[in-house]
Amino acid sequence: MRPEVIQGLDARGVDLFRINLSHTPASKVEEVVALVRQHSSTPICLDTQGAQVRCGQMADDVELHKGSTVRLVPAGDIGTASALTLWPSSVFETLQIGSDASIDFDGARLRVTSVDANGAMAEVIEAGRVRSNRAVNIDPPPVLPPLTAEDREAIAVGVRLGIQHYALSFASCAADVALGRSLTPPGSYLISKIESRAGVRNMEEIIGASDAVLVDRGDLSREVPLEYVPFYQKVIVRQANRANRPVFVATNLLESMVTNRRPTLAEANDIANTLIDGVHGLVLAAETAIGIDPLRAVDIVRNSIRAFERASTSTLMFQDRPEPQSSSWISH
Repeated sequence: MRPEVIQGLDARGVDLFRINLSHTPASKVEEVVALVRQHSSTPICLDTQGAQVRCGQMADDVELHKGSTVRLVPAGDIGTASALTLWPSSVFETLQIGSDASIDFDGARLRVTSVDANGAMAEVIEAGRVRSNRAVNIDPPPVLPPLTAEDREAIAVGVRLGIQHYALSFASCAADVALGRSLTPPGSYLISKIESRAGVRNMEEIIGASDAVLVDRGDLSREVPLEYVPFYQKVIVRQANRANRPVFVATNLLESMVTNRRPTLAEANDIANTLIDGVHGLVLAAETAIGIDPLRAVDIVRNSIRAFERASTSTLMFQDRPEPQSSSWISH
């Protein structure tokens, strides 16, 4: 992220700069923290990788074609169309014949046909492109630790640097939150991300054990049908509000602004309805991490929040409804 962008976001009053550990190795955390702190006094949040399977480093322009076969191996070598790398390596311990693997949101879909001591073979069920470090959803889900070795290393760096905010990805139960607390300093602010079936099933205990929760709609949509995600969002937000826990919503709020300078009307409507439901914060990710105009994206969110606050004075629309303090996050 460029210094002038950090300064511009700081001037707009963003509440947190998020460092996504899925795309920032532990060895780079101190460097990124120093960059942000050089240009902003806004707090920083370390967002863990959590219990998620990802592709390893891939060669450029890897295309998988329907009906072809591909070898699945632990990450190490550069992945190709004939040998796809996955990490963490523990995924292979519970991989089984018939498991489905969906890569990214619109990538290829594979079905495991055999498993051996060194990996697995899979058939390509749906063609698609495979890019480096993309999320892989496996059904039935493999058993994975709540934090990776890289997460633990990065958290240790964060503790040394005085980071107070930590987001726990793919929190599945209260024990995951307890583990996060055991590794972070006393008084740290833990945000549990509900983005899996297990997280939804155990939302009450996760909410109760956390300082705040975040609904990550993107990863949740990998595990449940897309059309159900808005309803899961509403249920989680309602439950968090009942428990008096701040709740944030992330993913695709302004997705069109990754490549365009204006959002769609549907996106504006989505933000408005999300605010009306009672969220306390809106989280931008790709819009500010790789978007063409991060500052304009934040301006859109700020304007939407102002419109919500003005509209909330109308008793016709919001009779007897509390007004949550809304905010925005920025992702690196």
